[in-house]
Amino acid sequence: MAIIDSAKANYILSILKGIEYGSVVITVHDGTITQIDKTEKTRFSQQKKYTPKEQK
Repeated sequence: MAIIDSAKANYILSILKGIEYGSVVITVHDGTITQIDKTEKTRFSQQKKYTPKEQK
């Protein structure tokens, strides 16, 4: 079972509260959290596809 102190728990919670789209990866070695990675994604609204006019 992983050992987690309150500082690490608070850090993880702050990441989760601040991310809208993405992922959080927690790396554990010998039952201790050694690394936390955050990947945040930005979503843009979809626009109509561009279709070039026919050339004459």
